[in-house]
Amino acid sequence: MADAELIFISMAARMLDMHPQTLRKYERLGLIQPARTIGSMRLYSRAEIERLRFIKQLVEQEGVNLAGVQRLLSVAEVMLRIRPLMRAGGLDRNATRRRLMREMARLDALLGIGGEA
Repeated sequence: MADAELIFISMAARMLDMHPQTLRKYERLGLIQPARTIGSMRLYSRAEIERLRFIKQLVEQEGVNLAGVQRLLSVAEVMLRIRPLMRAGGLDRNATRRRLMREMARLDALLGIGGEA
């Protein structure tokens, strides 16, 4: 599958050995967000396929329920936003520090832990 290639739900389900209805359920839960054609058919990118593989691994091999998968993906998204803020020299500006603190508060909330006062 090329980076720019998009595939339909039936092919994605076959590639992942999953039922198309499972992919639709994951979309309803907000775990994935496939692109849509003008006719509203779902199109899956390489990134969506990899995300689905990760979700499948969490569910089938690690025994994580879908609520746990949602929580883990949310934490991962916050971490992706934090990473650039932590690069050398990135904490020099007050605006960057405020943004980092907001992201850390989101992470605290997702993990159910209290931030420092």
